[in-house]
Amino acid sequence: MSGLKKQCNQKHVITNFQCEKKKYIGRETIKFKKVIIALFSAGLATFSILYCVQPILPTFSSEFHLTPAQSSLSLSAATASMAIGMLFTGSLSDTFGRKIVMSTSLLLATSLTILCSAMHTWIEIIILRMLTGLTLSGVAAVAMTYLSEEMHPKILPFAIGLYISGNTIGGFSGRFLSSVLVNYCSWEKSLFIIGIVSLIGSVLFVILLPASKNFISISLKPNKIMRSFLIQCNDNVLSTLFLIGFILMGSFVTLFNYVGYRLMIKPFFLNQIVIGLLSVVYLTGAYSSPKASEFIIQYGRKNVLIYSLLIMILGIVMTQWNILIFIILGLMMFSSGFFSAHSVASSWIGYRSKIAKGQASSLYLCCYYLGSSILGTFGGIFWSFGNWVGISIFIITILLIGAKYVHRINTDQE
Repeated sequence: MSGLKKQCNQKHVITNFQCEKKKYIGRETIKFKKVIIALFSAGLATFSILYCVQPILPTFSSEFHLTPAQSSLSLSAATASMAIGMLFTGSLSDTFGRKIVMSTSLLLATSLTILCSAMHTWIEIIILRMLTGLTLSGVAAVAMTYLSEEMHPKILPFAIGLYISGNTIGGFSGRFLSSVLVNYCSWEKSLFIIGIVSLIGSVLFVILLPASKNFISISLKPNKIMRSFLIQCNDNVLSTLFLIGFILMGSFVTLFNYVGYRLMIKPFFLNQIVIGLLSVVYLTGAYSSPKASEFIIQYGRKNVLIYSLLIMILGIVMTQWNILIFIILGLMMFSSGFFSAHSVASSWIGYRSKIAKGQASSLYLCCYYLGSSILGTFGGIFWSFGNWVGISIFIITILLIGAKYVHRINTDQE
């Protein structure tokens, strides 16, 4: 027994030595501020580009004579290719480095968005949106890995929460800006302006982000990649978190894909600008994401994740009344729960994965954005048959499934 205790103590000493040897970024440093501003800029550019089409789905429906489900392909095509790209960009960053992959991806994505604004057929738009999503995968898949390597473990959940806050503001900015612009000019000019704004954010990211200090390059060996892939998928906690990512983003995009259609018809008849203003509810994530890291310390990851899913369900229930203030409060509650859950799941991935962290984050985000493309488009069927009630039943069902699987996680595995 004493021998086992001695062995554990030796292992603890080695682990502490390895942690001290690494050059982590502390919270009260200039580098920390640079990282946060750089990743905030990256999140602003990435999610402005990705979600700028969401408020103008009704415009696409009108101009190209599309159903709501067909129109949603402009978003789903980007998120689907983004998910597929993440299977590769995480591994590429494990070889070539985090910053170079993210920088290249951002600059390509902004260029493609500007090019998309010059397209005039639906098929051209979808192809360019697919290519845009593919390039953006290099940012979304690698940013959290960069943070997990460079930030001190004690402040990692807080740093990831701040990064997700930047993503939140980016998503809001893209949606709101496009909804305002399309009300005064064409969708083509809207995309062009968003592309230019995102390009500025991309350049700022390239200039500010510090080079990696703890990155260790590994060779691209397909057998090794597949072996680590199988190990992560067979891990009970990681596989559950991959499912949660699929459900979280799928339910979030489904809700905001079709709430615009609901608010444009009886009894609301709201215009695009007012509907775009509702995107301000995303900003609840700027508070709930970092706050979730504090709750983790008090209540544990599992409990915070389950409570966040239940808050999302409660938010959906509140939107059933045809009273605008109730709908807004419901959307705020849903968004707050969503960003809290995503923050917990994201930091849990970085904490849980022991090998090929870039690949583990990529797998989570692959499932996350597959949920967006698959469930976001599939939700159109429920809208066609049951309007908002149909959408609500669909979302509540998948969230309950997620809560059930999280509940099965052994608390010792947190």
